[in-house]
Amino acid sequence: MLFHHSLRASACLFALVQSASLLAAEDTTNPGLAGGEDFVVPARNMAGSTANVITSVDTLGPDVAQNANVNYAWELVGRLPGVLVTNFNQGSTSGKFAFRGFNGEGEINAVKLLIDGVPSNVASGNMFYIDQVFPIDIAGIELVRGTSDPRYGLHNIAGNANILTRIGGTYVDAKASTGSYASHEGQLSAGLERGGFSQNYLVAYRETNGFRDHADLDRLSLAGKWFYSFSEDVRLGLIARHYISHAEEPGYLTFVDSRRDRRATNAFNATDGDRRKLQQASLHFDAAVSDDFDMTAKAYFNRTRDDRYVKFSAAAAQQRRVTNEDHWGALAAAHYHARLGAMDLMIEMGGDVQIQNNESLRFTAVNRVPTAQTRNQKMDLTVGGVYLQAILKPTDWLTITPAYRLDWVGGDYRNRLNNSTARANDYGSIKQPKISVALEPVEGVTLYGNWGKTFQIGTESGAYLIAPRLVDLDPSINTGWEAGVKLARGPVEGRVALWKQSATGEIKRKLNDPLGDFDNLGATRRKGIDLQLSAKPVSGLSFWGAVAWQKATITEPDPATPLLRGNEIDHVPHWLFSGGVDFTAVERLRLSVWGGGQSDYELTTANNRGRWGDYMTINAEAAYQVSKSVELSVSAKNLTDAYSEYVWWDGAQSLHSPADGTNVTASVRVKL
Repeated sequence: MLFHHSLRASACLFALVQSASLLAAEDTTNPGLAGGEDFVVPARNMAGSTANVITSVDTLGPDVAQNANVNYAWELVGRLPGVLVTNFNQGSTSGKFAFRGFNGEGEINAVKLLIDGVPSNVASGNMFYIDQVFPIDIAGIELVRGTSDPRYGLHNIAGNANILTRIGGTYVDAKASTGSYASHEGQLSAGLERGGFSQNYLVAYRETNGFRDHADLDRLSLAGKWFYSFSEDVRLGLIARHYISHAEEPGYLTFVDSRRDRRATNAFNATDGDRRKLQQASLHFDAAVSDDFDMTAKAYFNRTRDDRYVKFSAAAAQQRRVTNEDHWGALAAAHYHARLGAMDLMIEMGGDVQIQNNESLRFTAVNRVPTAQTRNQKMDLTVGGVYLQAILKPTDWLTITPAYRLDWVGGDYRNRLNNSTARANDYGSIKQPKISVALEPVEGVTLYGNWGKTFQIGTESGAYLIAPRLVDLDPSINTGWEAGVKLARGPVEGRVALWKQSATGEIKRKLNDPLGDFDNLGATRRKGIDLQLSAKPVSGLSFWGAVAWQKATITEPDPATPLLRGNEIDHVPHWLFSGGVDFTAVERLRLSVWGGGQSDYELTTANNRGRWGDYMTINAEAAYQVSKSVELSVSAKNLTDAYSEYVWWDGAQSLHSPADGTNVTASVRVKL
């Protein structure tokens, strides 16, 4: 495959050394292996916690995550209700997730991604850093939808997702897998905790030939986490991650070619591919000063180095796209509990600053030989924000949560091709009021509602006042509300939510534009209904299912495109659905069947290129516990070999990227 043997040797040596040291340690309970949908949030304190957010919040537990066989961790998020998964199936440009009527095209990246609470979007808002996370190291995933969460600003347009990894405990957890398309994977997550000091490590490697021709892929991820608890109330930690991948790209097929042979590639894609290197380092501090006051703080550094060659069609030139980004930042929050007469009160204040140093280069090329440079941009951007939130409980059955957030943006841009400069748009103080209310009239039934504002600014070169523009761009303000009912009665849990989100002056990136400019969509409206239900009627048997209906439309288009009024936004299916059955009633045997899919979507905002993209897939897994420490499993995805694809319009034709057919993976997992 594509990694050098030295990288493989280093990974193996690292794994063996850590395994040997951890096997010699005493065994303690690992909090990252809580059963079912429960998981342990690493931070001890409540400041900055999702528990303080009253909106649609879903969690994916460690059992589901760690047992999964996936190419990338973003596929796991698709197991959560109402999540749209966009599968490009193009090597390192593999795919992403979205929700609340936003698509996954990369034009508007509306989800704030965090890993262990650390902001993990690149400058465009894309989710490169999720590639570092492998399933065996996941302690849980928190998904927050809507506009009422004040903790984050930049990219938090429709909500946020926080991937929590295993911190603390003494354990060794290893998994080896092999399967279709010559896929091989090894994962090791290990922890050692003694005397207040914990250390956790991840070593993971995956290689595959891919479903389609010219789709070889290698991925290596290393992580170390070191935390010291000075007492039960104070903890300091360091997390470091290093990731590198090489991938070929099979390219996009014409409609005729995609139906003739969905595994094919094009001759002109023979030199397409990507080399991606990601690094993260973060410091974490949590302290409970008293029973009523606690605080949390994080400082981080993210580095992206991405070098991609891509040719979209026979008529287009091959491009070399180089992305170099260094991001620094800090987040902090503190809260205080008090009583005002008979009323419980919690006040939380927090803020963050994110500093970006970005470089974007593009070239035309022939078989990886550059012929001309089309982009050479240097961009600095700083986004900072503060928030204040209160939680008032005048009675046991009523919770009121008002909040207010302010963000500011600054930065500079240089086009090194023509030596021109620009400053960031003067977005002013971006005001975001929010309020949430929850009532519990009877035990296990919660009525809730929320209202709030979030914002969108231009990304990459779109954030700056670049000629010929002479007027600062205003932020796009998203105003959203949600009303719902949550049920948790005995073995049944469910939620019904009605939501709506409207935006002013929404913009979307021009994905293939030399400058990296944007189009003005205008005013937009997104609305939908979410329904989800899970039940455990008897011991050892559980069901779950979710259906979401959504619609995204342009209500007031840019004056230059008046015919778009009332049109649907592209790549947003009306229906998303998922469900499954888990059976564990037979000792040592675990059986799961699950599936999901979506309806079709408009290919362009002109709504004149047909509707595409509908699919439904069914998956299954059987696992047998051979001993206390060893489990064998076999999983199969897309059991019916259903055809599904990602489709886009290049201005002249539809281009298609077929998804994987039926594939099987066999695994052995050892837990010590």
